[in-house]
Amino acid sequence: MAKGKPPPILSLTPLEILLLLNSWYYAAYFVAEILLFIYKSLLLPYTSANLALDLVMLFLYLGVEIMRIFFGSKGNLSQRKVPLTISLVLLGPSTIMAIYYMLLQTYVMRLEVTINAILLVFYAFEMFLCTVALMSFSSAVISD
Repeated sequence: MAKGKPPPILSLTPLEILLLLNSWYYAAYFVAEILLFIYKSLLLPYTSANLALDLVMLFLYLGVEIMRIFFGSKGNLSQRKVPLTISLVLLGPSTIMAIYYMLLQTYVMRLEVTINAILLVFYAFEMFLCTVALMSFSSAVISD
C-alpha cells in the first residue's frame, strides 16, 4: 500500500443507523408481542398448544433477529462480505416470521399488523442497503 494513502472506507452509515434503529424497534416489538400474547391468552379462547407454538416461534425469531443484526453490523463496520451475506440470508427467515405474525398466527390484531408492516419496511430498506454495501465491498480494489 502506498504511504500516506489510507484504505478506502466503504462502510455505509445509513445501513449502520438503520441496523441500530431496527435493534431498538425489534426490542420494543418483542415486548409488545409478549404483552399482546398475555392479553390474547386472557381474553380469547387460545388453546395452549397454539399459544406455546406462537411463543416458541417468537423466541426463535428473537434469536434469528439478534444474529442478523449482529452480523449485519459486523460486516458493515469491518467491510467484510461474509458476515454481511449471512445477515442478508437471515433476512429471509426474519421476513417470513414477520409475515407469519402479521397474517397467519392464531389471532391477529390490528396493532400486530401495523407493527409488523413497519418491520417489513425496515427489512426492505436493509435489504437494499446490504446489497449496495456488498456491491461496494466487491468492487473495491485494495492494493498492498
